[in-house]
This record gives sequence, C-alpha cells and structure tokens, in this order.
Amino acid sequence: MAETTAHGPGVPGAKLMGELARGPALWEVYLETAVAPEGGAVRGRLQFVQAERHRASAWIFLEHTEREVTERFADFSSVELWALLESLAP
Repeated sequence: MAETTAHGPGVPGAKLMGELARGPALWEVYLETAVAPEGGAVRGRLQFVQAERHRASAWIFLEHTEREVTERFADFSSVELWALLESLAP
C-alpha cells in the first residue's frame, strides 16, 4: 500500500495513506491524528472509506510525534489492516 499526501474529502484532517483491495472490495485508508488531551502526545486512529461506507478504529496509536504515529502505521501489513477493518462494526 503506497502512502500519499492527499487529504480525504470525507475524512477532514485525515491523511490518505493508500488503498486496501481484495477482489472487488476497495477501501481508502486514512490516518487521523490529534494531540491527546492528556500529556500532549499525539494519538492516531485509522478510518476506512468505501463509497458511502465508513468505519473507524478507536485511537490505537499514542506516540510523541505525528511522524512516529505514521511510522507505526507503516508497520501494519495489508493482512493486519484487513483484520482490523473486518473487526469494526459496519
């Protein structure tokens, strides 16, 4: 999955990280970051968008900087991203 710098129109403030495809299913994957209210660290969550469908994880990353959150995202394989997506309620 290739990283891009575009921002998604349906996910304000989130960074489009690429697409996740399996057969005919194609999801856009976004990384949303925000300064955590406690301590000033940066938290992150993943959002998956397919046409009118949208699924979001909880805040699963907590790092010192946004760059570190992005690096942690890069550690996820496509298989792990699919598992996360499938675990989220429709």
